[in-house]
Amino acid sequence: MASALETTDHKKIRQWVEQRGGHPAQVKGTNGLLRIDFDTPEESLEQISWEDFFKIFDDSKLKFLYDPEPDSKFNTFVRNDGR
Repeated sequence: MASALETTDHKKIRQWVEQRGGHPAQVKGTNGLLRIDFDTPEESLEQISWEDFFKIFDDSKLKFLYDPEPDSKFNTFVRNDGR
């Protein structure tokens, strides 16, 4: 894996996810614990709209960390503390 990159750019996030066949989701019953769901939907996740996803993302002050390699689906969310 190459070094992970980070972004808060909505367009970059959406493009990265869609290029890998993913869609925005949240963990059921959490009211906003974000995840990216790939392939067959996971039972613990519920699909949400991009609009809802980015509202939660921005309101929670998150950054998206991801591997830029085309075949990688590695991603995670971390709090954006302004550094």
